[in-house]
Amino acid sequence: MSKSLSSIVQAAANSLFERGEIQSIGEFFSSDYVVHLTSQDYSGGHNVIQAAINQVREAFPEPQVEVEILLEGSDRVAWQRTLRGVQKGAYKGFPACNRQIVWREMAVSRFEDKLIVEEWVSTDLAEQLLSSRKK
Repeated sequence: MSKSLSSIVQAAANSLFERGEIQSIGEFFSSDYVVHLTSQDYSGGHNVIQAAINQVREAFPEPQVEVEILLEGSDRVAWQRTLRGVQKGAYKGFPACNRQIVWREMAVSRFEDKLIVEEWVSTDLAEQLLSSRKK
């Protein structure tokens, strides 16, 4: 039985963010992977994903992730990822605050041959990092 696209999204989030299994990137993502963020597009395939996962896990060593699937089509999944973690390291200019940060990311993942080849992602992490400094 073939895996659903939604189950691939869920498995990727758990494997990469929660368990830090960088070696599994190729199980979920195409080597031609591209991500479109709010301010910039990044190409670079697996290297882009590895850098992003490492950056998050260095700042938030034990992140927890929840995935909510919003819609699944023939080659795309729209979903929300909620991440929680104590910021124990610097992240993009924000020094460690040793507080729990909760942030959400909305994503649309496009698949080819059961691999994620392209994503559009919007995150509120910067807003949550700023807000955590006011508490």
